[in-house]
Amino acid sequence: MGLACEFEKEKLIIGFIYHTDEMFEKALGIMTEKFGAVDFSTEEFSFTNEFSDYYDEELGGEARRRIVSFETLVDPKRQAEIKTFTNSVEADLSILGNRKVNLDPGFMSHGRLLLATTKKTGFRIPLSDGIYTELTLFFARGGWQKLPWTYRDYQSKRVQDFLTVVRKKYLEQRKREENL
Repeated sequence: MGLACEFEKEKLIIGFIYHTDEMFEKALGIMTEKFGAVDFSTEEFSFTNEFSDYYDEELGGEARRRIVSFETLVDPKRQAEIKTFTNSVEADLSILGNRKVNLDPGFMSHGRLLLATTKKTGFRIPLSDGIYTELTLFFARGGWQKLPWTYRDYQSKRVQDFLTVVRKKYLEQRKREENL
């Protein structure tokens, strides 16, 4: 019989979709106040031009994208709590009922990336309080492997290169913590 043990802490990443620099800076400030320093970030890129114009109307123009990782590791059992928090920030920064920033928290271990969501579907696993998680990518054969439901941006070389750097940072952090 296996014994239950504490979960290993994981790397928190948050994806930002926004239209204005001001909204990105506001949301990033709130996230760093809550979760600590950012240790790596993608460059800004156009979500609209590379993937979809889905968010353009709600955001008020071309959707731009950044994904950041946080230095402080988190317990993965906090996924629902963190997604609930990011949803409240989205609501607080909304104008006339329209979101001005979309925040998507993810949790990386050595072998996978989970994304927290409120969208219910067959391949998502319920956590609590209406929050689900999904296995978005897994790491095998030296690279990130997609699944049939993996979002197009997470399938892209740009995002997977970012995740590979973040994974390396995570593994180095875990090794340092083991040596303490």
